[in-house]
Amino acid sequence: MFNRTSLQAAAALASISLVSGCGVFSDTESAGEQRITIGTTSSPSTLDPAASWDNSWELFRNVYQTLVSFPTGTTTPKPDAAECKFTDASSRVFECTLLEGLKFSNGHKLDAKAVQHSIERIRTIDAEGGPNGMLGSLDSIETVGDRQIVFKLNKADATFPFVLATPAMSIVDPAEYPADKLRKDGKIAGSGPYVLDGYEERKQAELTRNPNYKGFADRKNGGVTIKYFDDSEAMVKALRAEEIDATYRGLTAEEVTSLEEDKDENKGLQLVESTGADIRYLVFNTEDESVADPAVRRAIAQLVDRDELVSKVYRGTAEPLYSMVPKGIAAHTTKFFDTYGHPDKAKAKQILRKAGIKDKVELNFWYTTDRYGSSTAAEFTELKRQLEESGLFKVTVQGKPWTEYQAAYQQGEYPVFGRGWFPDFPDPDNFIAPFLGKKNVLGTPYLSPRITDELLPKSRRESDRGAVTDEFEEAQSIMVDDVRLLPLWQGKLYIAARDDIGGGERALDPQTVMQLWELHRRASW
Repeated sequence: MFNRTSLQAAAALASISLVSGCGVFSDTESAGEQRITIGTTSSPSTLDPAASWDNSWELFRNVYQTLVSFPTGTTTPKPDAAECKFTDASSRVFECTLLEGLKFSNGHKLDAKAVQHSIERIRTIDAEGGPNGMLGSLDSIETVGDRQIVFKLNKADATFPFVLATPAMSIVDPAEYPADKLRKDGKIAGSGPYVLDGYEERKQAELTRNPNYKGFADRKNGGVTIKYFDDSEAMVKALRAEEIDATYRGLTAEEVTSLEEDKDENKGLQLVESTGADIRYLVFNTEDESVADPAVRRAIAQLVDRDELVSKVYRGTAEPLYSMVPKGIAAHTTKFFDTYGHPDKAKAKQILRKAGIKDKVELNFWYTTDRYGSSTAAEFTELKRQLEESGLFKVTVQGKPWTEYQAAYQQGEYPVFGRGWFPDFPDPDNFIAPFLGKKNVLGTPYLSPRITDELLPKSRRESDRGAVTDEFEEAQSIMVDDVRLLPLWQGKLYIAARDDIGGGERALDPQTVMQLWELHRRASW
């Protein structure tokens, strides 16, 4: 029988294990000494943090270290390599003091100059697709002695600690990472929980415990082998064949459903589910006349049935989303539902007629064929069905590979297109700010002075991120009225694993990347 576990049940399961009394290992290895093998379809594009603003972070979190980080269950940065805080009232001076005795995995000293080198090389190299864009508020870095680093910002930015907590800001050894170019020898010198002992691109990574590590991670295994798969079908097959112990990222909705079924082939497996912070949404390019009229966009918002979309296409592996800020992040709201309620053809028709639009509106919807999974095509087919069933729209759906797709939407070629967003850090700012302004991540200018010139700057002066709810709720109300972006759904995260693998409920955190140190092998009952 397949065993499904949710995060809400994690504490109860832990209690059951303690009461029942798990057996002990029969060999000489303890739980903390045994290796785990995991499979994923998310292979790194680079091993150098200065070049990565993508899924390479999955590996980085486990082999590099950052000044602050997000331990399981937290949504605010906590100390990792350093103790940090703002030292001024305007959130423009951020100081960190390194822990004593830090070393890189090669034995070299990790000091304040190494931190300065690590961050400054990101700006110097400015790699295409790299994380330099995250450092827009950074003015300068100063060091005091071996352990103190002072970050001076060019404007108030209370989200700066969140940026430092991302794996993009990993600390690297100046002796092995040039200041003005990327490291490309396929090796890593970090100070994280694990050492990269072996690496074969798109195939496998071998991680062992870093004996020099000092940080918050409590490693519950002796090491991890990561196997990279080109497709999820092969990964699930390997799990069932006991060639891997667990999977992370890449399971399709069909595979999750299949794994949940009570079949002989699923005996000895478990599924751990968590609400993710990744979202999917539609983008309206208002420079295209087909969606330039707000009434057209509002009518679409009035028709889209998210429940039907999630049920038909994603089979419960996602959930409806009614704001750009997802559930689990501070300032999440349901403002699209509050405004439009349930899908209503009559109301949509009324919106269009009131704006003087009497003819059927013809639209072109675009999606990428190779970035967000095989279900994307079905998702857009369902959106087309919903809109055309109203009799108000005629929708043409087209798809392109990501490279062509990205270039085209950034040039303003698509009237309506689908995008996904995997947050850089768990703060509402990261679900609003990137999409606004003349130059944004979408390539379609979205000018809203009230948000960009008033609400965001005001929120960034507040270091207590729980105190900025009002600003972000107002920002979301403005975005609902504009309907430049239409949120559709937020994903769920899954770990499928053998029954003897524990820690999945802690390794999965909707605000962070995979924390491999939480996984461990349990004794048989």
